[in-house]
Amino acid sequence: MKKSPARWFVISAIFWSTAFGAAFGLSLEEAKTKGLVGEKPNGYLGVVNPGSREAQSLADEVNEKRRKAYQDIAARNKTQLEAVEALAGEKAIQNTKSGHFVEGSGGWTKK
Repeated sequence: MKKSPARWFVISAIFWSTAFGAAFGLSLEEAKTKGLVGEKPNGYLGVVNPGSREAQSLADEVNEKRRKAYQDIAARNKTQLEAVEALAGEKAIQNTKSGHFVEGSGGWTKK
């Protein structure tokens, strides 16, 4: 997948559009700050503490929106969904704030 500025902008916009939405009273930024959720290399949000129903509901909602956006980007650019997901995951992890969680080969770690 060719990395054009327009694609980077669209992928960045996806994250900003989901970053401040509230779901079940918990915003994405608040959940990240509390260490409940983190960014995964596959472009989706993961639950750091699987026991939190609120965090799981938020992750499910955000991931559903991301999946739809990724599918749209893949279709418009005639590329594989997995390539869009991987690029989005790379950008999300790069843009993760210090102290927030990211998932790597060894599991969840604070950036």
